[in-house]
Amino acid sequence: MLLTVDVGNTNTVLGIFDGKNLIKSWRVKTDPRTTADELWLQYSALVAGFKVTGLAICSTVPATLRELRTMIDSYFSEIPVTIVEPGTKTGVQLLVDNPKEIGADRIVNTLAAHTLFGGPAIVVDFGTSTNLDVVSPKGEFLGGALAPGIEISVDALAARAAQLRKVELIKPKNVIGKNTVEALQSGTIYGFAGQVDGLVERITEELLQSYEKAPIVIATGGLAPLMIGVSETIDEHEPNLTLIGLRLIHEKNSD
Repeated sequence: MLLTVDVGNTNTVLGIFDGKNLIKSWRVKTDPRTTADELWLQYSALVAGFKVTGLAICSTVPATLRELRTMIDSYFSEIPVTIVEPGTKTGVQLLVDNPKEIGADRIVNTLAAHTLFGGPAIVVDFGTSTNLDVVSPKGEFLGGALAPGIEISVDALAARAAQLRKVELIKPKNVIGKNTVEALQSGTIYGFAGQVDGLVERITEELLQSYEKAPIVIATGGLAPLMIGVSETIDEHEPNLTLIGLRLIHEKNSD
C-alpha cells in the first residue's frame, strides 16, 4: 500500500492507497520543530495495521522535509520513496518565469486536476494561503494567484482590532450581520467567496483569449467546505486532490 504525505504550513494530510483507491486519510497539525523520530512515531501509529510498500511526499515546509529525509533513511530505506522536488518526474510543464519557486503542492494539484477533470482548469486550494493554480488543456501549469488564507486573515484581524475577536467559521444566516459575530462571519465567508469568484472571472477572461473552452474550477484544501455553495464559480470539490496527485507522481517514478 502507498502512504502519501502532503506537508502544508498549517496541517499535514496523510493517505493510504490500495491501488488507485484511497482507503484512509488523516489530518494532523504541522510543527516544523518535530524531529524525524517523532514523525516516525506519529506516522507509524496512524498507519498501524496497513502494510506500507511505498511512500510519496510533498512539502512546503523545508524544516519538516529535512526531518522527513532523515526519517526515510532510518525507517523507510527498503521501500520505494518519491519526494516531489526539482528533478522528480511529474509530467507537468511549468510555463512560468522561475519554475524552481513553484511549490510542490501546486505541481501535484495540477497533475491531479488535469487527470481527473481535463483542462483548462483552475484549482482553488484553500489552505494557509488561498492558491489559484491555472492548468492548460495539455496539463501545463500556467501560473496563478496567491492570496492570504481564510484562517490567517481572521487571526490577523482579531490580533490587530481591539474590539474584534476570532469567531467560528460558519455561514451566517444573513449577509447583513445583526451582531459582531455575524458581521465577522459574513465578511469572512462571503468576502473570501467574492475574492475567489472575482479572481476566477478575471483568469477565465485571460484563458479565453488563448483557448475556446472556459476552465473547470476545482476546490480543494482543508477550508474548501466553507466555500462550497457560497462561491458562485466553483464547479467541483475534490478534498483529496493532492493525495491523488502524489499517487500519480509516485506511479510515474516507479515505472
